[in-house]
Order: sequence, then structure tokens, then C-alpha cells
Amino acid sequence: MALKGVFWSTIDKFFAQIVQFAIVIILARILMPADFGLIGMLSIFIVLSQTLVDSGLGTGLIQKKNRTDVDFSTVFVFNLVTSVFLYFLLFLSAPAIADFYELPQLVSLTRVLAINIIINSLAVVQYSKLTISVDFKTIAKVNIISVVLGGLIAVYFAYFGFGVWALVIQQITRSFISVLMFWFLSKWKPSVFFSKQSFKNLFDFGYKLLLARIYAQVLNNIYNIIIGKVYSSSELGYYTNAKNYSDITAGTITGILQQVTFPILASLQDDKKRLISVYSRIIRMTAFFVFPTMTLLALLADPFIRLVLTEKWLPAVVLLQWLSFARIVSPISSVNMNILNAVGRSDLFLKVDLSKLPLIVITLIITIPLGVKAMVIGNFIISIISFYINAYMPGKLFGYGALSQLKDILPVFISTVIMAFIVILTTFFMQNLYFKLIVGIFSGVISYLTISSILKMEELNELKSNFKKFISNN
Repeated sequence: MALKGVFWSTIDKFFAQIVQFAIVIILARILMPADFGLIGMLSIFIVLSQTLVDSGLGTGLIQKKNRTDVDFSTVFVFNLVTSVFLYFLLFLSAPAIADFYELPQLVSLTRVLAINIIINSLAVVQYSKLTISVDFKTIAKVNIISVVLGGLIAVYFAYFGFGVWALVIQQITRSFISVLMFWFLSKWKPSVFFSKQSFKNLFDFGYKLLLARIYAQVLNNIYNIIIGKVYSSSELGYYTNAKNYSDITAGTITGILQQVTFPILASLQDDKKRLISVYSRIIRMTAFFVFPTMTLLALLADPFIRLVLTEKWLPAVVLLQWLSFARIVSPISSVNMNILNAVGRSDLFLKVDLSKLPLIVITLIITIPLGVKAMVIGNFIISIISFYINAYMPGKLFGYGALSQLKDILPVFISTVIMAFIVILTTFFMQNLYFKLIVGIFSGVISYLTISSILKMEELNELKSNFKKFISNN
């Protein structure tokens, strides 16, 4: 089941993100950086609202051992009522948001985009149930179809001059299609039943996770707020698109591993030996994919931006490079935090997250006056230090901390460094951007796999073995 879960989650994340990647590229060629910047200004309000809607209850359902239909119905009712309340709150707050950024068009954008909060709340339970049963095949179908249709509709409206509204339409359409499909394909149908006791039990776990997620979302979007307020919508557009590409790449791998491993790790919480064994394998496999991928993206950022997005996006090159390096260790940090939730220690999850606040505040105070590039470099420094902070508690609980993890991923680091030198050497004197991009990708992939094979890395052998098993079983 775990192997099939990994396969379908991989299909889901990989294909959906490839499509999303292509859609963003097409939209970026049609629209202006300022259009993406306007949506970036509102992201903090939308993601915070969606975080409050779930309140960690969806994760609580996955983590809980003995779930009942009362639990699912309780979460559904709570999600729906909370989403409606938050929508009207944002509707009334729209003029204040527009005044903050001094952009009147944000009033209507906020009121329409916020509808997404209500739509998404309708499928949280269905998604949780499918995750619990490791039915990632159904989730993959929903995500892929909704991304494709939402993207195509957005491109249509962008082509006919709808500007920023094409991005709004994309998000709402994607959410609406996914909710319809989750309801149609899921065997569970909601009842209007709310249990105070069920809510209390789930919220006792979820509220710590909720606080941690609110905190994480604020920090994740604080750059959008600052850049949008201090600089301009165009500067924010460069940043958000660079962040999108780095997040899509690293986030795809992280999403696959987190989606599949959380229910698996949760099921092993009473078997410490097996838990640590699976946990260490996840860390190594994460590094095996993320390190070379993000390094390659950073090295080839210039030809990629010039060829794919056109010259109007050139200021995003240096931002994409630094954000790619910042995302190298972020997925491993996510795994380290994920295991705390899996074993029911959401309290530690919150404490670890809060411990990074002084570092982040100090870095922002120093870099904000220096420009967007300096802020992104500061983000890279934060990500490196955060790895050690995030690995501290797992090291204390399971004896597998930062030093043990670094020792395990050392072969991956060596292979990535050698790959980087080979890519630089093979592309340095190339003037043709097409050749530079193609040769860079080809030489990077071949050299990395070759070096990994020479070093006899377990991850490569495990990948081959699992692929053969899946083929033979299907």
C-alpha cells in the first residue's frame, strides 16, 4: 500500500505541478509582473483564512487512531461555518486592505478571491478520508483534472485581456472542480451533526498545529506584505514568480513525501525502531532528489528565465537562484517537523517553530532597507540555520539529529557538488541559450546518476528496486 501510495502521490504531485508549471509560464508570458504582484499581496489573507478553516482538525483526523463518523461530520460542520464567517470578515475588510497597499482595485479582487475559502472548506474531510486510506490514486485524479481545466480557462481569459482576473478565475475554477470531484468520488457524505466532545478531542491536538501553521503562513507570506508595501507590485511579481518556480520544484518532492509518509509514520508511532528506520530513509531519499534538482535550477536560472518567460522577467533571475539554494534544505526541515506531528507532539512542533522567530525578525530588519535581493539572501541564511533548529527535537526524541542526518546525506552532497562543477564547465562558454539549457540539464542528470552509481548510494538502488516491484505488481 505504501509503495502504491508513493507512486500515485508522485503521479499526482509531479504531473499536476508540471501542468501548473507550464500554465504559470504561459500566463507569465501574457500577463505583466504587476498582475502576479497584486495576487501576491492578497495571499496572506487567503492562506491564513484557509488555515483557520481547517484549524488542524483535518490533520487531527489523520493522526487519530479510532475515528468515527461523528468526528468527520463535526469537522465538516466546523469548516463550513468558519469559512462563511471568514469570507464575510474579508468582504468587510477589503477597503482597509486596499488602503494599506494604496491600490483601490484590491477591493473587488479581495471580495471575489475570498470565495475560494468557502469552496475549499467543502472538501477538507473528503481529502482527509482519502489520505487516511492511502487512496492517493483518487486524489491524483482530482488534482490533475482540476489543475488542467483551471489552467486552460485561466489562459483563455488572460489571452483575451482579463489581466489579473485571469489569475483569480484560475484559483476559483480549480477549487470548484476539485470539490465537485471529491464529493463525487468520495464514499463519504456529510451530515449536519456537531459533537462538542469530538471537536474538543480533535482540537486538543489540532490547536497547537493551528498556531504553528498560522505562524508559518505569516512568515511564509511576510515577504509578500513587505515587498508589496515598501516596493511595488512589479517587484512583488518578480519575487512571487521566482518563489513559485522554486516552490513548485522543491514543493513537489516535499509534498509527495509528506502526503504519503505522515499517515505511515503516524501508524508506526508505537514502534520506535521501525519509525526511526523509515524516518531516516525518508531524509536520505528527500536529499537524493532535492539537492541536485534545486542546484540545477539555480545554475540554469538565467537561460530558463530568458527563454521561457522572456526578457521582461530578467530581474527574477537572481531571486530564483537564491530561493533555489534556500529550498535545498527546506524539504528536509519539513520532514523533521512532520515526524513531530506524526507521533502526536504538535506541542513540540509549535515550540520549535516559535524558536525561529527572533532569527527571522532580525534578518528582516537588516535586509528590508537593502532591497528585495538582500531579503532573499537573508531567507537563504534563515533556511540553513532553521535546518539545525528543526533537527534538534527529533535528535533529542529519536537520537537522529542534525549531525546524524548530515552524515547520512553526505554522499548526496558530494554527488551534487561534482554535478554542479560539470554543469558549469560544460555550459560556461556556450552563447546559445537553447544549447546552454538543454546541455546543462542533460549533463547534470547524467553526471549525478553516474556519480551516485559509482558511490553505490542506497537511494538509487532502492529507487530501482521499488520501480521494478511496482511494475511487476501491475
